[in-house]
Amino acid sequence: MDDKLDELVAAVLSSAKYRHISPEFVRSIGARELAIRPNLKGAIKATKNALHQAGGAFQDAPINYDRALSLLHEGVIEGRESEPFREACRAVMAAHTSTRERLPILDEFYATVFAALPAPPGRVLDIACGLNPLARSWMPLTPDTEYAAYDIYTDQIVFLNAFFEVAGVAGRAEVRDVIGAPPDEPGDLALILKTLPCLEAVDRHAPARLLDAVRAPFLLVTFPAQSLGGRRKGMAAHYEARFRALLDERGWPAEIFEFKTELAFLVRKQI
Repeated sequence: MDDKLDELVAAVLSSAKYRHISPEFVRSIGARELAIRPNLKGAIKATKNALHQAGGAFQDAPINYDRALSLLHEGVIEGRESEPFREACRAVMAAHTSTRERLPILDEFYATVFAALPAPPGRVLDIACGLNPLARSWMPLTPDTEYAAYDIYTDQIVFLNAFFEVAGVAGRAEVRDVIGAPPDEPGDLALILKTLPCLEAVDRHAPARLLDAVRAPFLLVTFPAQSLGGRRKGMAAHYEARFRALLDERGWPAEIFEFKTELAFLVRKQI
């Protein structure tokens, strides 16, 4: 089994599309698939499909992080609060489907939701973050707010740590499989943006485990209002019903915000 799993992991990571994914995450998915289907070829295919559902679907093409970092350096010349720097952040976020969908509502999204918090969070946890940390300039946070970000892509994490340095903020990004090892550090607000459907596609119990494990009194949980292809198909209503049932089981109150491209819940977690 171990030899076959090693072979599966090596085969998956040799693919250009998946070579930057956390090896531990690939191993976890691969072990599960091999237990279901011992045929190595079938398990490799199933593992790649699960990885696509977990994050690959949000990257239309490989992101040139060197070019992205150059854009940020060019934009920051006029200052970290300047419009050129914000425009550079917007340009980079457009390379990732999830953050690109949020760009049309970015000016109102964080201002609206954060206004419902009792106080600005001193520590933000961005779970399965994608390129969302680049939206920090749109978040009404204090200059000393700590920002911790987690995702499965190693090259993305290297880029995000470079971004935090360029932006001059107290930020840290780390590679983490949030299904198998949810973050265990405390925060004041956890961002879980359009993440739960991806986790559920890999493991139907993963969303509940993650929500239970996160150590933050407030959770900002969002769902897409339409598919990646632009079709609505009652998606928002479907996600709202499923998520409200999960909240009711735990007795967690939530305030709901409806945006053009996203359905958001600000959850008060009883911790």
